[in-house]
Amino acid sequence: MAINRNLRGDLKRKLSNNNLTLGSWLTINHQSVIEIMATAGFEWLCIDIEHSAISISDVLNLIGHIQGNGMQALVRVEENNPVIIKRVMDAGADGVIIPMVNSVQDAKKAVSSVKYPSIGSRGVGLSRAQNYGTGFSEYKEWLQNDAVIIAQIEHINGVNELSGILDVPGIDGIIVGPYDLSASMGYPGEFDRTDVVEALKRINQICIEKDRPLGFHVISSDHQKTLEKINAGYTFLAVSLDFFFLGDSARKEMEELRKATKS
Repeated sequence: MAINRNLRGDLKRKLSNNNLTLGSWLTINHQSVIEIMATAGFEWLCIDIEHSAISISDVLNLIGHIQGNGMQALVRVEENNPVIIKRVMDAGADGVIIPMVNSVQDAKKAVSSVKYPSIGSRGVGLSRAQNYGTGFSEYKEWLQNDAVIIAQIEHINGVNELSGILDVPGIDGIIVGPYDLSASMGYPGEFDRTDVVEALKRINQICIEKDRPLGFHVISSDHQKTLEKINAGYTFLAVSLDFFFLGDSARKEMEELRKATKS
């Protein structure tokens, strides 16, 4: 499926203007899931290849279905690795989310892995992103102006270095990984601990002071949880994920049926 470049700068512009943008997370490797989620009105979907069974060989197909359904396609890569990043970008991703960005050096490495020389060090290939060799010039221009690079802040070291990370040219915003952040402090999943709450507040404060996009992956499918983040100043929000939408709805309806049929 050819890439519709008319849609491909929308997310970049919203991030640049620090406007609210809502997407979701994809972990189930099937086009039907993408087509169903498209009916909800998400602006983008992130294919998670760090914590799912989705292989790199499936990424190209999923990206095509996301873009073909009017959304932009991000990929949360397995690690801050130039080869992995190059492969998903060549597959036509609109951008990447880079896990465990804990320093300015990590942020610079991520940007370099996405960008061609002289800005970066990415090798040049001809694949879907470059329309299989017929659109290389257009892709170079798009890469410079519209490719999205999100640093995932999910370690206390990243919090401590956040101001410098946000100043790295090419970093479009950050997204908080709350589980790993709390784990890096010795308390995995304990988000209500005072020191974890303070770390999250520091992230919020730094991003707001710098007027940079503040992102968060809201795991709950309850829209009220996302509203809480919007009201707290978050603008780049992943709203739950595919299997929670499916599971939460199924469990809720079955619970209501059991109540209604209980003798």
